[in-house]
Amino acid sequence: MSRTDQDEAEIEASRAPLMAHLIELRTRLLICVVAFVLGFILCFSFSEPIYIFLVKPFAAAAAFHAAAGGGAHAAVSPLDLILGTAGLKPLPLIDGQTVNLIYTAPLEILFTKMKLAGFGAVIVAFPVLAWQLYRFVAPGLYRNERGAFLPFLIAAPLLFLLGAALVYFVMLPFVMWFSLSQGIDQAGVSAALLPKVSEYMNLVTALILAFGLCFQLPVVMTLLGLAGIISSKTMAEGRRYAIVAVVVVAAVVTPPDPISQLMLAVPLVLLYEVSIWCVRLIELRRKKADEAEGLAA
Repeated sequence: MSRTDQDEAEIEASRAPLMAHLIELRTRLLICVVAFVLGFILCFSFSEPIYIFLVKPFAAAAAFHAAAGGGAHAAVSPLDLILGTAGLKPLPLIDGQTVNLIYTAPLEILFTKMKLAGFGAVIVAFPVLAWQLYRFVAPGLYRNERGAFLPFLIAAPLLFLLGAALVYFVMLPFVMWFSLSQGIDQAGVSAALLPKVSEYMNLVTALILAFGLCFQLPVVMTLLGLAGIISSKTMAEGRRYAIVAVVVVAAVVTPPDPISQLMLAVPLVLLYEVSIWCVRLIELRRKKADEAEGLAA
């Protein structure tokens, strides 16, 4: 029996009636809901530490901005901002508070904590959600497809965390420092940054989601190459169009300043190049496997 026949036999043996599939789907969904609820409760219990953690890039930018004298002409070292946010460099000692977020609705803080808890619950429960998805679709996959699918369950969260780290340690401090530098304090006129709690947290979560999802580019392109939908040659020939698309995406999902857009566009272009090499490796492995089957026949 050939390998193809074995694969067909495995899928045939794993087939189940429609009702059995619905029951299994219900079980998987219940496990996902329980995992999300437990993650929500856990994250809501630590919502204040999470809030303080997410405000730290703003605090680092504000401390260095105040130490430099404030105003539009205050200069700061990019490395100092990154190291200060990461806790590898002490922040300048400033008299008084350097960060002051406000809320203007009675339940704004509560709703913000709930949003943070929901956002954190998705991240905490993601391994469970991804595993349940894999367990549901695995019976319909060939054996080699199941083996190829598993690495993406590891690569996807790692790439998401890489994008989130870029936002937290690099982009947020620069965005907040840039925002602080736009303040006005002259001729008896003052305009200072005083963001709302909900607006700041919406910015943080939106940027983390945008970067985390955009960093899934190698996973998506490699899966398309694995399915034979796209080839490395097509990707290489369409590189210039991909770069234009990356610049457009970066302009849409980031704040309207060139630094933020470059911080997303440059990594995405590099990830696109990595995707080309990943698809090329898949094609080489497929070619070798076909040659080996031809020799065996």
